Amino acid sequence: MAKIKKGDLVQVITGATQERGGDRGKQGKVLDILADKNRVIVEGVNYVTKHTRVGQTQRGSKTGGIETVEASIHISNVALVDPSTKKPTKVGHRVEEQTKDGVKRTVRVRYAKTSGKDL
Repeated sequence: MAKIKKGDLVQVITGATQERGGDRGKQGKVLDILADKNRVIVEGVNYVTKHTRVGQTQRGSKTGGIETVEASIHISNVALVDPSTKKPTKVGHRVEEQTKDGVKRTVRVRYAKTSGKDL
């Protein structure tokens, strides 16, 4: 089971500090996970300038030019944020039994190790 999933709130824990133009300490929501490369795309973190070829749509409006988009960051450089303290935390898994429509199922649940609350 993955520790970080799409839609989780994470914090950047490595890199240059914000005073020096870096992203360490910033929090954002995970937009996408690139599992084969072990990378995540976080909202508002690691902006890069991308140059795309200028073209035209059928209506005649211009497309392309210089855009700023979020680039991926390695998954080891982010930590999940504890919902109660709003600080980065480690993630654990525990096995629970849930009953739904009279059927028992064993489910693995993610929880924040510092507070013990479910994520």
